[in-house]
Amino acid sequence: MRNALGLMLASVVAAVVIAGVWFWTSSPRADVAPPQTIAARKAEPLPPAAKDDVQVTASLTRPAPLPAAAPAPVQQKQACANPNALGVARTVVIDTSGGPGFGFEHFKQLDFLADKEVVLTFDDGPWPNNTAAVLRALAEECTKGLFFSVGKHASYHPEILKQVLAAGHTVGTHTFSHVNLNSKKMTEQQVRDELEKGFSAVKMALGQAPAPFFRFPQLQHNPAAMAYLGTRNVAMFSADLDSFDFRSKNAEQIVNTVMTKVDKLGKGIILMHDFQRLTGEALPTLLARLKAGGYKVVHMKARTPFETLPEYDAMMVRHDKLPQISSRPVSAVVQTVTD
Repeated sequence: MRNALGLMLASVVAAVVIAGVWFWTSSPRADVAPPQTIAARKAEPLPPAAKDDVQVTASLTRPAPLPAAAPAPVQQKQACANPNALGVARTVVIDTSGGPGFGFEHFKQLDFLADKEVVLTFDDGPWPNNTAAVLRALAEECTKGLFFSVGKHASYHPEILKQVLAAGHTVGTHTFSHVNLNSKKMTEQQVRDELEKGFSAVKMALGQAPAPFFRFPQLQHNPAAMAYLGTRNVAMFSADLDSFDFRSKNAEQIVNTVMTKVDKLGKGIILMHDFQRLTGEALPTLLARLKAGGYKVVHMKARTPFETLPEYDAMMVRHDKLPQISSRPVSAVVQTVTD
């Protein structure tokens, strides 16, 4: 009897031990992280966005690798909040091979606008407040324009030019320093430098190359420069009508000047300046007048991207005072000598 009870007790103890071993080995341990699933990785919060230009520069130079299965981000087209907006009637893509010219003040060959069609163009930006006012007016009417940026202004205010691009507008160039390229004081090399430095400065500001679209300052077309732009496959823009916003006394005068000319021509590439304060003030009324007159906006884009020259890119890096990340602690740089 005792032997039987002993055997039964031993069997029970053995079963308890085996069950404990099984439970310890099969249960998750507090000191061991569970295997990370794809769903768990997707649920992890993204790293915080960069707070300043130094962090932005660092993040661009040291990009974090994306997961192999991560899909490319898709930009969603936002619906227009204004049901009565002027909008964009059509978008045209330009083959810039050989440097075609647009704008009947200087180029007569390419008549691509139908009656009652206009192209909205803006020179000399980006500039604080004034460019923002132009962008707001265009956004309220859900329409698009073509901006010819000055390289120096782009280097002064890259954040503003990035806003122009992010809003879906086309960004071309307008030389580096807005010099008259047709001046007799300009050598061919100086003309070329103005063009290429402008391309590279705008590229640095945008973070990508501008469109291969160019407008001569003061509409002064230098023949040698035109030939050179042709070799670079850059389309050249004149205008069909000038708003003369840079010498208007008020916003009403700008509106009247543009509408008088466009009604006479029936269509055209309109030259304005986002550098000018009055242009932003005039634009809401002007866009409303264009819509009331039955005019439609054509948006212009380039078929192929533009490639800047490496030597001018390097020149602009040296020209631009990029923020530097210091390895020294603050206490080693700044010391209190008196309270």
